[in-house]
Amino acid sequence: MDSKDLSRTESRLVMNEIMDKNATDAQVSAFLVALRMKGETVDEITGTAEAVTSKMRPFSLKYANMVDTCGTGGDNLSTFNISTTSAFVTAGAGVTVAKHGHRSVSGKCGSADLLLKLGINIDVSRKVVRKCLSSIGIAFLFSQRFNKSWHYAMGPRREIGSKTIFNILGPLTNPAHTRRQVIGVYDEKLMTTVIEVMRELDAEQVMVVHGNDGLDEITISGSTKIVELIGKEIYEYEICPEDFGLQSAAIRDIQSDSCERNVEILFNVLSGKKGAHRDVVLLNAGAAIKVSGKVDSLFEGIQLAKKSIDSGAAHDKLKKVIAMSNET
Repeated sequence: MDSKDLSRTESRLVMNEIMDKNATDAQVSAFLVALRMKGETVDEITGTAEAVTSKMRPFSLKYANMVDTCGTGGDNLSTFNISTTSAFVTAGAGVTVAKHGHRSVSGKCGSADLLLKLGINIDVSRKVVRKCLSSIGIAFLFSQRFNKSWHYAMGPRREIGSKTIFNILGPLTNPAHTRRQVIGVYDEKLMTTVIEVMRELDAEQVMVVHGNDGLDEITISGSTKIVELIGKEIYEYEICPEDFGLQSAAIRDIQSDSCERNVEILFNVLSGKKGAHRDVVLLNAGAAIKVSGKVDSLFEGIQLAKKSIDSGAAHDKLKKVIAMSNET
């Protein structure tokens, strides 16, 4: 409340208290709101991320270039699930994807909500996740399943109903310990902070993206700012759809008012339907393919994303995940 920053150690200790249920709901709410109003620092985010990760059972997966496309959410623009759709396209391009996600808190349809509507069983064991990754090349890691401590803060989060540090922690605490990611953030001010946190956490290659229209994805409505970590080096640049032969579109063209509509859009994209939905997915899947190290440029990543959709490979990944996640 006095706008004093916490150290990395203090932040880790506070989050440990929350995760161990040694803090009341009132204390958790006060902490989350005060931290949000002050603005989260690199040390605060790094310390809390370390605390959350420490509560997870070890889940080592030997896929060197495995990626995640989990963003912060919280942009309040009600777009369809771009990062989740992009995950299937990325997998169809031959990149292993460990998609981390959760039920929506501040939006209408989180990644877990969408996958449930698609018929995917999200509450599966580690054994099933491993099988999906080894056999299909993509799996969904439901945050509440793999870190039971998360639910201690869910009540206050839902009652607050707004963005908190937990939005930021989601992409930073994948149980599969992915070191290559595309992270969309809801606030441009967070970009440098999040990329520096990822460097502190020994990530290999990460893009943190924010659309100039406020979107926590690479947008098709105008330009997108990107901060990219490659090794220990950080690069900043800006792109727009026209740079890659794609057309700009209004933000309303990629918005959705329900999970049911999101399902329809996802199937349209994976079935090859042209338009703004496909183009924004191409941009974001292309970025995920690039950070995997499979290609050297975003342009090459977009070309592989097109091939993934048009060959039917992305749609095939979806069908296989639905089947395997429901095996008894």
